[in-house]
Amino acid sequence: MNVNLEFKDPAWAKQTVETIRQISIDYKQELDDCIKNGTLPYGSFRELGKQNLIGVLCPEEYGGYGGHAPEYCLVTETIARYGLPSTQAQIQGMVWLLFWGTEEQKRKYLPGMCDGSIVFSESISEPGAGSSLKNMNTTARRDGDGWILNGKKVHINGGAACHVTVVFAMTEEGMTAFLVDTKLPGFRCEVTDPLGYRLALTADMYFEDMRIPGNAVLGQPGNAMATFLTTFNISRLGNASELIGQARRALSDGIRYAKGRNVGEHKVTDFQGIQWTIADCYSALYGASAVRDHAANLVRKGVEHAVESSIAKKLSIEAAEKTANEVFALVGGHGLYWDQPYGQILLDVKTLRVAGGSLEILRNFIARQILKDDVGQRGIA
Repeated sequence: MNVNLEFKDPAWAKQTVETIRQISIDYKQELDDCIKNGTLPYGSFRELGKQNLIGVLCPEEYGGYGGHAPEYCLVTETIARYGLPSTQAQIQGMVWLLFWGTEEQKRKYLPGMCDGSIVFSESISEPGAGSSLKNMNTTARRDGDGWILNGKKVHINGGAACHVTVVFAMTEEGMTAFLVDTKLPGFRCEVTDPLGYRLALTADMYFEDMRIPGNAVLGQPGNAMATFLTTFNISRLGNASELIGQARRALSDGIRYAKGRNVGEHKVTDFQGIQWTIADCYSALYGASAVRDHAANLVRKGVEHAVESSIAKKLSIEAAEKTANEVFALVGGHGLYWDQPYGQILLDVKTLRVAGGSLEILRNFIARQILKDDVGQRGIA
């Protein structure tokens, strides 16, 4: 829901929405099959790459579109709106490479990541380390001119499909990020069966005495926290955009059905209670979109945006959860089957309530920023 995103080319934005909508039509059967089977729909994923939509943030010299945060938010939201596979991890990986990668690493990975021929994942979470990275048990020790990597990562979106994954591991220098090619000996994964984000081919990842080259380090040894934080706030805008897109899909499909559903001499949408539900859901989505757009425009201008990005995701979680739940008032029993999108949307929204910074983490962060604001810059004083 574009309220005030500032694009470098408004005509591009309009065409992009139509392109993504058409991809969802052309690959509908593939998408339906992959949702059921929990697999990555390679056809539609690579078509997004072919249309230069995965590389929306990547500079043209590496095969991307060269957009900024507003373009990223539009693409991410619209992909979710039409039920296509998420490109969030792929784009986040590009941001890491652009900030911290060597020129060799950029040339090796970015063009393929843009066109979808290289699938990227991020291996951060562990059984005992989620929001608190200090509990990380994955290790990497030096071995000649390379490293030996050992550990287990969990809940990795794209884990069973990826060609390269960024692994955060503890070294003598501290937490370090590595770009790991999954074809190397010592890697294996176990496909999991998640409730939400079933197009992501989620897996648990195992690195067992895996020897990786010295040039696999992303950034500097011991500096992975800085690497991690590079994408933290902008990725929350991607999460917010996905939530808005999913909720728009639920509300749009629900309204379409309710406007055609007879209840006696009336349509479902003739009833005041249903109209209030629609108004409340739309208002929540509009408010979340407005804050998301403001934060994206701040990113584009190079202005600090950590609080605004966190508020954007918080409001998007709340708006999407409300909409995904309330839409059943519009569709009734029609929505209670897997051949309709509403159940999967509800589960996808629940996934993003936790992933990429849970609602509780966001609340904590926002509150801390307000409480340490002694000069009233947050507008409270």
